[in-house]
Amino acid sequence: MKKLVILGGGESGVGTALLAKMKGFEVFLSDSGNMKPHLKEELNNAAIRFEEGGHSEEEILSADEVVKSPGIPEKAPIIKALRAKGVKIVSEIEFAARYTTARKICITGANGKTTTTLLTHHILKEAGFKAELAGNIGTSLARQIAAGNEPDWYVIELSSFQLDDMYEFKADIAILTNITPDHLDRYDYKFENYIRSKFRITQNQTEKEAFIYNADDPVTNEWFPKIHTGGTNYGVTTKGTFTDIFTDNGVMNVCTRKDNDLIFVADNMTIKGLHNIYNAMQACAAAQLAGVDNDSIAHSLTTFKNAAHRLEFVATVDGVDYVDDSKATNVDAAWYALECQKKPVVWIAGGTDKGNDYSVLNELVHQKVKTLVCLGLDNKKLIDNFTGIIPIIVEAKSMEECIEKCHQAAVEGDVVLLSPCCASFDLFNSYAHRGNLFREYIEKLK
Repeated sequence: MKKLVILGGGESGVGTALLAKMKGFEVFLSDSGNMKPHLKEELNNAAIRFEEGGHSEEEILSADEVVKSPGIPEKAPIIKALRAKGVKIVSEIEFAARYTTARKICITGANGKTTTTLLTHHILKEAGFKAELAGNIGTSLARQIAAGNEPDWYVIELSSFQLDDMYEFKADIAILTNITPDHLDRYDYKFENYIRSKFRITQNQTEKEAFIYNADDPVTNEWFPKIHTGGTNYGVTTKGTFTDIFTDNGVMNVCTRKDNDLIFVADNMTIKGLHNIYNAMQACAAAQLAGVDNDSIAHSLTTFKNAAHRLEFVATVDGVDYVDDSKATNVDAAWYALECQKKPVVWIAGGTDKGNDYSVLNELVHQKVKTLVCLGLDNKKLIDNFTGIIPIIVEAKSMEECIEKCHQAAVEGDVVLLSPCCASFDLFNSYAHRGNLFREYIEKLK
């Protein structure tokens, strides 16, 4: 009996443990922190051995294979020890996919991957397809397979961390939304390492599979000929008609099947902004390739509701609009949020910097932003970059203080935009925690 060790006792780790036990592995799960009670109960009910609060190295190093949480970095001592011994380490997605024949639409990118994943899933479900979400969204792929799910399609959002530990996995349809610097602290502060990680979404593809990418993204275009192999390619552009998927004067045209164009006015979508036009065209292309008819796709674009904290309008207070874009944890995401604003902006930014280059925002910020409210423990990098570009810069060390300063700075006809550019972990538990507090204090303003 082969021994599988699972590092990390969250949703994906416990799902993997349940699937591995079902498939006849000797299973041991180890979490360096404290696990949630309901997940421990699941493991006990399934008679799966586990530990929390630390790693038993001897036990872990005896594994035939290890599935690790994507949150565990390569520099972790237990990972270094496993690498030194030559134990194979894979992701939950890599392991789970061995046990399903369902087709897979896989989405990655620095920005837009969650919206694109949710929209693709929505289109397939509205068309009557049996489709399930997995990866970074919802129930883990391993748990769904253990439960006997065998849909037509799994729509899987993949982070670079998950892709790093995937080797034999193959996407039937792969989407790369864009590549901009992010998580460089996990990639030795080398952008090339992060780029190569993202392109793993195309590994093992042949001409029978499809690769949909942003033809306007300079990084993707530069690296595409160096890295990408296999796959039938579909580029998406808003800058002309040189591909089969383009936007011309606000009208989207998607044609992945000969003489079968989807034509749709972008303003009629429920999601707004240039970045969401890219997201929608990629989702529509994937749906077409999966077999959804154009009428059904078009209808779905008018009924889709995006996930929270993504350019989400919260309220108007004293003539000022408040918008929650807390999910914008890097520079590129904030750029798109600022780009689509038509009113003077009081901009909330700051948090845990991930190696950001804020200077790429300078021109846009000069045009759009009247006040910057820096929300973080260390705001020096933001202040140094935007001094002389934004007329007023203030600091806040809590969400309550931040909203007070925004309320003082904004006048009727302005928009207060939470689009932080940074991770949330200096003051908040997550981007969702940050966004929820933003909404809570706006409600108090009302």
